[in-house]
Amino acid sequence: MERRVRNIGIISTRIAGTDGVSLEIRKWTDVLERNGYSCFFFAGEIDRADDKSYQADLAHFRNPDVKKINAHGFGKTTRPKEISNLTRRIKDKLKDSIDDFIRRFDIDLIIPENALTIPMNIPLGLAVTEYIAETSIPTIAHHHDFYWERDRFLINSVGDYLRMAFPPNLPSIQHVVLNSIASKALSYRVGVSNTIVPNVYNYASPPRRTHSEILSKLRKEVGLEDDDVFILQPTRVVPRKAIERSVDLVSQLDLSPSCLVVSHASGDEGTDYFERVQEYASLMNVRIIPIDNLIVPDHYEGDFPENKYTIGDIYQAADLVTYPSMYEGFGNAFLEAIYYKTPIVVNRYTIFISDIEPKGFELLLLNGLVTKGTIDSVKTILSDDSQRKQMTDTNYRVARRHFSYERLERILSEIIERF
Repeated sequence: MERRVRNIGIISTRIAGTDGVSLEIRKWTDVLERNGYSCFFFAGEIDRADDKSYQADLAHFRNPDVKKINAHGFGKTTRPKEISNLTRRIKDKLKDSIDDFIRRFDIDLIIPENALTIPMNIPLGLAVTEYIAETSIPTIAHHHDFYWERDRFLINSVGDYLRMAFPPNLPSIQHVVLNSIASKALSYRVGVSNTIVPNVYNYASPPRRTHSEILSKLRKEVGLEDDDVFILQPTRVVPRKAIERSVDLVSQLDLSPSCLVVSHASGDEGTDYFERVQEYASLMNVRIIPIDNLIVPDHYEGDFPENKYTIGDIYQAADLVTYPSMYEGFGNAFLEAIYYKTPIVVNRYTIFISDIEPKGFELLLLNGLVTKGTIDSVKTILSDDSQRKQMTDTNYRVARRHFSYERLERILSEIIERF
């Protein structure tokens, strides 16, 4: 008799903090564990319970040797032999660590989270691919960002590695993507069938309301009074987020003070763009207020640090969310704003047009630029409590219908049953 799946191993470069992949891992874990599965974690950085975690420093994309491989792998067309040798050595060490992880926790099925998708850690992707090929372990490869969707990966000296492992085409892998466009691209480029699983949120469980005193304290922390307009950009500061559009919006609203609060740091893409946004905001008389140092994850365990806030607190303090991205794999921040019932200004990026807009949300929309019509609509929503409530309540109902934990539950159950 074949053994049923009980223990699931989730593998990634980092399973910690508030980046999109880590947040989605948390949601998948919630859904899997409430259905009787036990989840365990393998990564270079982990903020989950120690008795369920296996930390391998070489798995992190910030490991010095991994960064060295990336420096020679992208933006160049020739790879030195020493880099090939280094890649193989790290790959072999990681494969041994993966084997130890799977034996230690008696893993029945693995879920590589973006580790077989975007080549932030090439040796990790190669190690996971070889392990799957050698063992045929049941695998759900959860893909968030493919390398062909990022300009910085297109010129490279590692095409052989990319074709092998990002992602691999192996019979024991079920592939999962976030949106319909990625689904078509994966089928075309790699020749594999796949399942679309959008980002989700637990809409069946309404958010914990943050006490007004905490919200007032947070506002003062960022330099705003209770009556000032708090506009939130709930993303990393990277070029594809097009934060200049948010600056334009704030500038044209003619607020006093004229501020844009940014929740996340630049991350792995450097600080050049953040410096550019700061310069542009200064020209437009808008102050950028970074608050990534104030935020801890919603699931923070232990004594809550003084003068720290959850992302839920941040959304509830905000009067308006700006989401002017040029590209998104799906849109975690969009779902978060809907969950916390904060009005949101959205640029109509490709995935939004194809997979989100047809669902029937009521939103403040941009078509690539901020117009007078946009400004008028935003001013109306900020000043009309009744219309704002009607909009956010409608959006919550639509999101619960299409992007809930229950939908994820049904899809994951069907995928696991195939094994």
